[in-house]
Amino acid sequence: MEQSSSSSANKVWESVTTYTVQCASCSKWRLVPSKEKYEEIRETINEQPFMCDIARQWRPDISCVKESDVKREDQNWVWAMDKPNIPRTPKGWQRIIRARAEGGTKFADVYYVTPSNKRLRSMVELSRYLGEHPQLAQDGVTTSQFSFQPPVRFVDYHVAKRRAGSSSRDKQET
Repeated sequence: MEQSSSSSANKVWESVTTYTVQCASCSKWRLVPSKEKYEEIRETINEQPFMCDIARQWRPDISCVKESDVKREDQNWVWAMDKPNIPRTPKGWQRIIRARAEGGTKFADVYYVTPSNKRLRSMVELSRYLGEHPQLAQDGVTTSQFSFQPPVRFVDYHVAKRRAGSSSRDKQET
């Protein structure tokens, strides 16, 4: 899927190319046309669950009676689940998800790319960067707008291996 951002960092680092969200009514997966639209939906998914009707913004013919856009069983896709309510990335910034090789302890890494194209790997680096650039605070950028929480790989056996204390609400969208 083509991204609307023109930053070269997206082309170099991003390993996620397609975004989907699951309808809370029919449980069918709908392709989301852009990373920006996906982030908008993800940010408020608990307060405003996604329904196929919302997808009519970009696909007027869509409804719960239409077939799912993609199926989890498709072996050509690697499915990952973001936690709900991760804030939308501030304007001019990018949230990059980079999948790791199979067999590791973590599915993916999350980076943020600043408007000046600097890649940040942690909340510590982000806090330091914001401290060095006080004009960003004046523009309303705060650490609460960022989450380095990586998505988890979503596979059939994942549910059985879920860590104690994690909830089924963690698995709401890709």
